[in-house]
Amino acid sequence: QLQLVESGGGLVQAGDSLRLSCAASGRTDSNYAMGWFRQAPGKEREFVAAINRSGYSTVYADSVKGRCTISRDNAKNTVYLQMDSLKPEDTAVYYCAVSLRRLGATRASNEYDVWGQGTQVTVSS
Repeated sequence: QLQLVESGGGLVQAGDSLRLSCAASGRTDSNYAMGWFRQAPGKEREFVAAINRSGYSTVYADSVKGRCTISRDNAKNTVYLQMDSLKPEDTAVYYCAVSLRRLGATRASNEYDVWGQGTQVTVSS
């Protein structure tokens, strides 16, 4: 059974950087597109970034474009989210997800089949 475990969250100040990691374990041979989403208190979950299976195609939410970089290491079954110039509005629980059906990067949460438990990111002003 495929499992995802996020790490790297924490409490930082505005302007700081964080690197989130998401490690997949179990049956990883069918891992295709992977993505990061986030959910702030009282808000709906929103898309942050996604990457295709090869790692050469990425998409970003407008709110993080230019400040975040998604990457993956398929040999390690791990996807990363480098977040720079963090803002208080980036505060949220960040979730990674993997699609077992789709090769290309996608913003649509319903295209993802397995989700991690989330990691908290808090940015103070």
